[in-house]
Amino acid sequence: MPASAKKSLRVAVLADSDTRWKWGALTAQRLTPAAAEVRLDGYLLRGRATPTARQLQEVGVHADSLREVTAVEFLRAMSEDPDDRYDVLVLALVGGGVQAMLHGLRAAWGSGKRPVVVTGYVGVVYEKLTDGLLLRHGADLVLANSRHDADRFRAVYEGVGADASSVTEVALPFLGGEPYTGADEPSPEQGRGPYTVVFAAQPSVPDNRRDRTYLLNRLVEHARRHPEREVLLKLRSKPGEHTTHIEELPYQKLAQGQDLPANFRLVYGHMGEVLDRTDLLVTVSSTAALEALHRRIPTAVLTDLGVREVLGNHHFTGSGCLASWDQLDAGHRPVPDEEWVARQGVAADGTYGTAFDSARERIARLLDRPGGLPPLAPYYTTETAPGYLPGILARHHLGPDGVPLPGAPAADKAPGPVRQIVRRAARGAYRHGVQRVAPVIRRMGEL
Repeated sequence: MPASAKKSLRVAVLADSDTRWKWGALTAQRLTPAAAEVRLDGYLLRGRATPTARQLQEVGVHADSLREVTAVEFLRAMSEDPDDRYDVLVLALVGGGVQAMLHGLRAAWGSGKRPVVVTGYVGVVYEKLTDGLLLRHGADLVLANSRHDADRFRAVYEGVGADASSVTEVALPFLGGEPYTGADEPSPEQGRGPYTVVFAAQPSVPDNRRDRTYLLNRLVEHARRHPEREVLLKLRSKPGEHTTHIEELPYQKLAQGQDLPANFRLVYGHMGEVLDRTDLLVTVSSTAALEALHRRIPTAVLTDLGVREVLGNHHFTGSGCLASWDQLDAGHRPVPDEEWVARQGVAADGTYGTAFDSARERIARLLDRPGGLPPLAPYYTTETAPGYLPGILARHHLGPDGVPLPGAPAADKAPGPVRQIVRRAARGAYRHGVQRVAPVIRRMGEL
């Protein structure tokens, strides 16, 4: 940060789920210099995936303030008191949410003083690359978690004639922990706990009962084959909670009533703490694989259900990590390809400490820009996407010009006890419908 930079920074993060809050808040911390005095204010966008208190506690990121808002409430907060605005705003939202906020903020701020706006992705980008990127275009920084992603992002923007200068290479903000130094098959007599195999579950991959039951059964079978090992099923959320993706068939429900071996357990908690005791990380395509590879923990990406785009494990072709349960049962330990790992932003070579330097320098230059920043300029407008953009904005109660529609929900004060009870009941009914009713209706339709 140049000597003329501010010694104190105000940063805001708007997130719509627990995983995006984790990404957004940790990204905000990585983007600010260690020597700066930083105030971090968090805003949680009200919706189906608004995190619970337990989920927020599990993320473990401290904010100076944290409150739940509607899109219109957030835009109102961002437009108040132009002399007391944030320096940096991180939009940790799904693509449509980012696009709506960019247009809403453009309308709210106009050509006046505004913060540097940052957005990006929570993890591996394996689907809807072009759609998601164009919905994020217009932010000052669109963060790419690896060199591989940065190249792809620029190619998409340049391919449609959009400005690609916002693409900034960083790394995932939640990498860390001590490098793995475990023995091949340590025993308690060697001073370590039992060899631990962890399966990192995903809420929507795979997305059907047959495949999820298959994976659960193979994990349980692995525990029976290896009674000397500890086998953990790492879960993302408890029944009734939602994360970034909808989980219609939670593994804990599929496991109910099964005769599970004593060395098999279901666990929650911070992924970093689980990785502290992991000797082999197994997943279909979870971002946890990148966290494990960063720490050089042996990592297996399953091929049992095929290597397919819909599963996301196609992203790991060339990684050296693809393996089946049969191979893992027989003792196989995948060895990652170092070149692939380097291009994926895993930073297992010790370069993670400098991964955010270029982003910090870019933000410092933008904050010091004479005359302030120009108005936000998303690629999508009513001229370039007249049949697409209005619908995206309307879902957040914004008109085609980004201005709140008449009657848009925007409470002036925190909801009272009765309203909170009604809201929790409505949210619970929605989740019950997703996890119980929808699968039944789907099965009936297949008869």
